[in-house]
Amino acid sequence: MPKPLTSGAKAEGRFSKQDFVYIVEDDEYRCPAGERLTWRFDNVEHGLTLRNYWASNCASCPMKPQCTTGRERRIKRWEHEAVIDAMQQRLEQKPDIMRVRRQTVEHPFGTIKAWMGATHFLTRTLKRVSTEMSLHVLAYNLKRVIAILGVSPLIAAIRA
Repeated sequence: MPKPLTSGAKAEGRFSKQDFVYIVEDDEYRCPAGERLTWRFDNVEHGLTLRNYWASNCASCPMKPQCTTGRERRIKRWEHEAVIDAMQQRLEQKPDIMRVRRQTVEHPFGTIKAWMGATHFLTRTLKRVSTEMSLHVLAYNLKRVIAILGVSPLIAAIRA
């Protein structure tokens, strides 16, 4: 999965989070002006622990209008964002991998959706919908195994 880029600042012509460089050794960000945004505190939003960073000298920065409309530029970083960064780096090294993923992963979901009649689930509540989806996935997997191996080898494997 590619890293989501959801900065409203970029759309308004200001620097986005991607313009700030995270320095792992110091647990700090470096802004486009070269200043350091240091860790200030952690907070929890929607069940995710976010680390908050900002610099103290944004008020005197000549690039402030390109950076923020507030007193200082604040950056939030998810506590496990290093995992997403590593995934993004792998994607950048192999840009064709997403094409392969679409061919191998999206196809089963399209097939299951077609079997369902491209409609809503027949059940209500997360637990029941999860069970219904699990049954669809099981049926898909069984049909694939039968198509690849055949019925006799499948029955032999089940008995073994």
